[in-house]
Amino acid sequence: MKLSVLLTRLTYEVLQGTKEAEISKVTNDTREVEKGTAFVCIRGYRTDGHKYVKEAVEKGAAALIVKENNIFPENVTVIRVQDTRYALAVMSAAFYGYPAGKLTMIGVTGTKGKTTTACMIQQMLGLAGHKAGLIGTIRTDTGRRILKNQNTTPESCRIQEYLAEMAEAGCDVAVMEVSSQGLKLGRTSGIIFDVGVFTNLGRDHIGEGEHKDFAEYLQCKHLLFVQSKVGIGNADDPFYEEIFDRTGCRRITYGIKYRRAMDYLADNIRNKRDKDYFGISYNLRFINEDGRPENCEICLPMPGIFNIYNSLAAIATVRYLGMTVKEAAMAIRKVRVPGRMETAALWEDGAVFVDYAHNAMSLENILRMLRAYTSGRVVVVFGCGGGRSRERRYEMGETAGKYADFSIITTDNPRYEEPEKIIEDIIIGMNKTEGSYVVIPDRRTAVRYAIEKRIPGDMIVIAGKGHETYQEIRGVRYQMDDRLLVSEAVRKIGREDVREYHY
Repeated sequence: MKLSVLLTRLTYEVLQGTKEAEISKVTNDTREVEKGTAFVCIRGYRTDGHKYVKEAVEKGAAALIVKENNIFPENVTVIRVQDTRYALAVMSAAFYGYPAGKLTMIGVTGTKGKTTTACMIQQMLGLAGHKAGLIGTIRTDTGRRILKNQNTTPESCRIQEYLAEMAEAGCDVAVMEVSSQGLKLGRTSGIIFDVGVFTNLGRDHIGEGEHKDFAEYLQCKHLLFVQSKVGIGNADDPFYEEIFDRTGCRRITYGIKYRRAMDYLADNIRNKRDKDYFGISYNLRFINEDGRPENCEICLPMPGIFNIYNSLAAIATVRYLGMTVKEAAMAIRKVRVPGRMETAALWEDGAVFVDYAHNAMSLENILRMLRAYTSGRVVVVFGCGGGRSRERRYEMGETAGKYADFSIITTDNPRYEEPEKIIEDIIIGMNKTEGSYVVIPDRRTAVRYAIEKRIPGDMIVIAGKGHETYQEIRGVRYQMDDRLLVSEAVRKIGREDVREYHY
């Protein structure tokens, strides 16, 4: 493909060479450069692509897309643009034939609930006969292959590759988690979303390498709805108006409170559990196709008020795309989201769950929710990831101390930090409360301890890693799956009355 075609929607300056160069690939990663590549130099948090120009040219790059006017090798075309991140997104879209325009694009953003909501939407659409692709935290599903993601929202060149593969595989819908970092870094630039979904906003992802303050965090979430035709939003959230302010998209609202008119409202909420089922149900109030108010019972195979919000967002989305509420109600009973309040073991008098809660906001939600299901103890096994804000550790320790009856503090993904230092920070927060706890640094041992010391009525949650199947220590990912750790522990205690879930 001619470089000039890739530059069609950009303002640029040719510093040297010809814009008629033949291009075989667009990337910002020198490891992927081959003959004919257009290498886009991006200044990131840890490094600057401009430093790798020589390596890219030696590997065969046909063009360099730069922001800085440096001295470049003579045998390569050099194009200067104002924003190389934006250029990467726009050029990648052109290279793959603008695949987003061939799909119904659904973007989901929010502090929590993105993964659950996106998975619900994909599964419900699939049950209705659509072929829906998915890009998100748990996985990318292109309709041809399943891949694991390093980031919730991949780099723009990778997004466009996945969307192109979805279109070629016969998908008609793409459901995508859109993180604040992804929006900040322009990874979705140039994509018009048919539907944008807002779940909620809390104080998270603020600190070194993420967002400088809450105002920037909110502004980045807001950007999704600037590029969305329809915005489906949680109108109960205190930041709802700010998220949708000055966006121009059509609004569809959902919630469980009566403080404003809602398009989708949940009431008469009931917990449901027995030895084979753990979930929640509610009455959905909505306006039918004839413009009249109507009710429908919704049953979720997941507990928690927060999952009611997620289901409302999913129902509003699939209904906008043509499903009836009754069809949505039947479909949502069948959804399963890996690592999101996922039942790992179930007794008649208690249960073990695996959940991705890795910040104070999410942890508080699941602990308060489990309290409503038991007269016994709420027990949590958790740690904190390294390379993230220390404030998060204090907050999670304090939250566990307030809302759990007993906490088992362990390691999460320490990354390049010393696990002991992370645990010390968690304990600082824990000691602000009167919560009982024990420290067991080895995660496998901590999970086994929680189950071996279980007493009747205990609700146990293994928090922090959810769907992840690894533990990252000093740049190496070792195999570890909390769900399998639970299964191992249950088998060792040899209980006959337990229903074990296999993966």
